[in-house]
Amino acid sequence: MLESVGSLTGSPWIYAVVALSVAFDVFLPVLPSGLLVITAATAAAAGTGAAGAAADAAADRMAHQVPDLLMLGACAAAASVLGDLVAYRLAWRGGERLDRAIARSRRLTSAQERLGTALAKGGGILVVIARFAPAGRSVVSLGAGAAHRTVREFLPWSLLAGVAWAGYSVGLGYFGGQWLGATWLATGVSLAALFLAGVGAAYLMRRPAHS
Repeated sequence: MLESVGSLTGSPWIYAVVALSVAFDVFLPVLPSGLLVITAATAAAAGTGAAGAAADAAADRMAHQVPDLLMLGACAAAASVLGDLVAYRLAWRGGERLDRAIARSRRLTSAQERLGTALAKGGGILVVIARFAPAGRSVVSLGAGAAHRTVREFLPWSLLAGVAWAGYSVGLGYFGGQWLGATWLATGVSLAALFLAGVGAAYLMRRPAHS
């Protein structure tokens, strides 16, 4: 799979693939959206930093296109917000069946209560933290919709979460590529940093809320 991802970064389709993966991993957290973003950013860093001369860099870009970092980050952030809103709206209109499913899940129920309190106080930083935790984005987006929190309460924090996650992921790939080159070692180190951020976010989400 890694070889397929590596070859994909040289195609303009990388933006569409990243956007689809990021948008849908709110429903399927197993999708490798973080891997795609980091690998593409690593390739972009190597493509812009490894060329010693301007002419060589231009020739290299013509032979093998590398992703644009700003475009990559914008696609990932926009797709993150779009996926959040779709999950939010589906949960909002889910009805009794979804309510019963949430009631059976301690994690969803706890997140729904904490999120409701946080948003009501204007402190939806929990939405941002959850974006980094494994499946945390799904829990928070569904919880906000099921609790019927308003779009004005949820959307600004979802936007901040998407920008923060996309910026962090692109930054990891970029600096990893600058320091270690377009190697799987660079990708692995960046993924490890993303994983550690997820572990920290999951810990913060599990902490009991303080009144």
